[in-house]
Amino acid sequence: MDFKAAVLVKNNAPLVVDQISYNDPLDYGQVLVKLKYSGICGSQLGEIDGAKGPDKYLPHLLGHEGSGVIVDVGPGIKNFKKNDKVILHWRPSSGIQSLPPKYIMNKKTVNAGWITTFNEYAVVSENRLTLLPKEIDYKTGALFGCAVTTGFGVVENNAQIKIAESVIVFGAGGVGLNIIQALDLRTAYPIIAVDLYDNRLKLAKKMGATHILNSSDDNFQEKFNSLIKKFQIDCFIDNTGLPKIIELGYKSVKKNGRVICVGVPKKDKNINIYSLDLHFDKILTGSHGGESLPEFDIPRYALISKKKKNIFDSLITKTYKLDDINDALLSMRDGSLSGRCLIEF
Repeated sequence: MDFKAAVLVKNNAPLVVDQISYNDPLDYGQVLVKLKYSGICGSQLGEIDGAKGPDKYLPHLLGHEGSGVIVDVGPGIKNFKKNDKVILHWRPSSGIQSLPPKYIMNKKTVNAGWITTFNEYAVVSENRLTLLPKEIDYKTGALFGCAVTTGFGVVENNAQIKIAESVIVFGAGGVGLNIIQALDLRTAYPIIAVDLYDNRLKLAKKMGATHILNSSDDNFQEKFNSLIKKFQIDCFIDNTGLPKIIELGYKSVKKNGRVICVGVPKKDKNINIYSLDLHFDKILTGSHGGESLPEFDIPRYALISKKKKNIFDSLITKTYKLDDINDALLSMRDGSLSGRCLIEF
């Protein structure tokens, strides 16, 4: 079969939108999905930029959160059937982990992982799928592939926020906004959101931030220090992956505070800290998708939609067609986009 996809052909260059083909029969544990929506995560910007070093798999497909409907299933599949509505997620769940598929573009191999979502159809490993809960639709469901499960997982599993604990969230993009929503549900106080862009901070306030700071302001450090002095900060959550921000967080939390690193620094960009405080209950740790378990967490988080209408829908601020995916990526880079954008198929 032939279909359209956005392919990473070269680092630090626009994605190539072109026809690709898949000509093999489905292998053990593979599921063919017709995509309805795909989210775009900051991780994809990192892949395009080669943030973790030289890319050994070019050309390859991208995308790790989405929603769709199953077209066909391969041998061994027991959890899904044709026409099931599903969420595609990068964190593994139960089921078979299949071999990754290989596609063809212009007679050359295009690599892919166990899940890709920047393509009209995708061959996905069974353990990267969860049934779409009845409480949410395809559009909102795409967020549950990463943004929602990571954001809520960071708060539940990594930070383990207690009632009325004070938190700083540095970076109010798609994941950051979900972290803020989860903190609000946990009744954290204060919830201090920091970002470079006022439009994102405005949305962060709507999502539950009690205080907002623009880090590009000339008097940012003064305002930041004032809040640190006023509130003994229990937890600092960094979504930027910038060493200087992680170091700032380490200095900002109280003696037994926690620093949760959601963003990942670029290769060879290291942090510099005085580690003595780690021996006296201060915690500095990383998050891997909030340590979420999609098959358990997605149905739980979807139930929130029953009590709090549109809590997730309001995160979606713009949709694009696949042909315009490079415009979507640019809007994320230049800060003109607040919230999460989706690719609609």
